[in-house]
Amino acid sequence: MAMACFEPGPVAGAMETRHAAWQRQDVAARLWRRDHTLWFAEDRPELVDRLGWLELPGSMAPRLPDLEALAGEAAADGIERIVLLGMGGSSLAPEVFQRVLGNAPDHPSLSVLDSTHPAAVARTTSALDPARTLFVVASKSGGTVETLSLYRHFWKLLEGLPGRGRHFVAVTDPGSALERLAAERGFRATVLAPPDVGGRFSALCPFGLAPAALIGVPVERLLALARDTARAHRSVDASGFALGALLGEAALAGRDKLTLITSPGLDAFPAWLEQLVAESLGKEGRGVLPVAGELLGPPGRYGEDRVFVALGLAGEENAAVERGLEALVHAGHPVVRIELGEPLELGAEMFRWELATAMAGTILGINPFDQPDVQLAKEMARRAMAGEGGGGAPAPVAAAGAGEALERWLRTAVPGCYVAVQAFLDPSPANAAAVEALRRVLETRSGLPVTTGWGPRYLHSTGQLHKGGPPSGRFLQLVDRPAMDLPIPETDHSFGRLITAQADGDAAALRHRRRILLRVDLGTAPAEALGHLAEHLGA
Repeated sequence: MAMACFEPGPVAGAMETRHAAWQRQDVAARLWRRDHTLWFAEDRPELVDRLGWLELPGSMAPRLPDLEALAGEAAADGIERIVLLGMGGSSLAPEVFQRVLGNAPDHPSLSVLDSTHPAAVARTTSALDPARTLFVVASKSGGTVETLSLYRHFWKLLEGLPGRGRHFVAVTDPGSALERLAAERGFRATVLAPPDVGGRFSALCPFGLAPAALIGVPVERLLALARDTARAHRSVDASGFALGALLGEAALAGRDKLTLITSPGLDAFPAWLEQLVAESLGKEGRGVLPVAGELLGPPGRYGEDRVFVALGLAGEENAAVERGLEALVHAGHPVVRIELGEPLELGAEMFRWELATAMAGTILGINPFDQPDVQLAKEMARRAMAGEGGGGAPAPVAAAGAGEALERWLRTAVPGCYVAVQAFLDPSPANAAAVEALRRVLETRSGLPVTTGWGPRYLHSTGQLHKGGPPSGRFLQLVDRPAMDLPIPETDHSFGRLITAQADGDAAALRHRRRILLRVDLGTAPAEALGHLAEHLGA
């Protein structure tokens, strides 16, 4: 099991008290028997019926031969690329498995398409050979609008290709509309997931394991290492309980910004952690904000709202980062160091964080398995799609005149706040670099944690925290005017219309929750416009 070293500083006493209480209350045994009173006196929807993730390291073992057979069959058929069509919990773990573990030499590589921006869809389309591509359509509910829209695009693209259905695999819950669609259209396979596992806790079920097997990850060892970790967590002395106590007690003490520092081999991991922590714990006015991708600075840069977790792979030690962590410890910041002995311990680390997040929910008094505020943005987007205006969304300001508006918006951010950049743009390399440059300027100007999210992807991740968590966010939504559009087959709308409605819907939801929001229209050249905004703020 990966090594974990805790230096909790100012929350050490609270953690010790919590650990003693959990021992007296037999908390570990109660968790494993799915006792709802860990969270609430009464059972609630999406509570004990979402605890199936506890058993996945053991219960998934008998499913592995079928998944490996599917992978072998696809490779034998000449499949060279997997394109996963999914959102949030259906896409993040597979993306992390590809980026951290990679694909085996004799297996296809995997890419995730979770953008509805027409330029992103067009770029992915132009880069693939349909005859050698397998599309994994992943949706727990079977009705995720982004996933089905992308599926319809590629189904139409392959029209006329012999054995078209053999180029599609569905991963979904039993009885979903996607299961029925896959049967009707002759998909290569339908892989069913346990219905008692929520999306963001689904990395070690078929939503994560099927794509992992397809790219040649040794899923048997991945799962075996996770099984060892799960067994260790039959006791509250295990590190996952300590991590949960730290997250929960630190948040109660006002340290609700979880700053994640990674070694190069784990750079992709925070994208998965963001959803798990933010969507699970960001509700009812409480929450923990994951801050990923921030450069480690001197202790004086940070306020008393931070917790630091350094995640590394053995052999990737960095002396400068270690000195920085030591300085943070001496300055009184809570610091946790976690080191994975090998990349395949990733599944075990996912289990540890799932348990920690669930236990932090018991401290914060919230249900870590529901997502009540995600539906609000979906409803607002539906209204926009139906032509009912923007659902209450404020109009964006033009980039050419946005400088002063940005200055006024930034002045509302005070210590304890955070800044969230929400980019409803094509996540192309040029746009990604421009968004990152703007982020760095915002960090310097504000002195606050700055997060970035690509729309509509973040709606299924940190979007829950934005609307349901503490009202400390300052939101900058970036939209553009795509130079081209693509129709969505089998519907009467387009990808351009869909992403516009999703941006409008989330803006309306943020306004409904009385969040402080600025929208900027970057026009037809978003990277250039972002550069000008960064120059203005940095001047």
